[in-house]
Amino acid sequence: MGSPRGKSLKSIARDISEGYTSVNPIFLKPFEIEDLKDLYTELEKCLSEIRAEKFPHGQIEAIRVRNLRLQRLYGAAMVIRNFARARRVIIF
Repeated sequence: MGSPRGKSLKSIARDISEGYTSVNPIFLKPFEIEDLKDLYTELEKCLSEIRAEKFPHGQIEAIRVRNLRLQRLYGAAMVIRNFARARRVIIF
């Protein structure tokens, strides 16, 4: 089984966090159920990694970038959860 879009799921999660890829139901349609579960897992790992980084106290721009990345990943995870619920698939 090849990875969707010709990229690893980890790199897709990084692209989502940086804002290069947006997640919507049309984006998720070609994903197999297992790939969808794996992408969700990678998003959760990426969220944990960003939260584990040292908080940039006093650096307004760095805080904004960090929060934007977290927001993008969390939003993508919500879209995946709702997409899976509509297809009656348990992903976590």
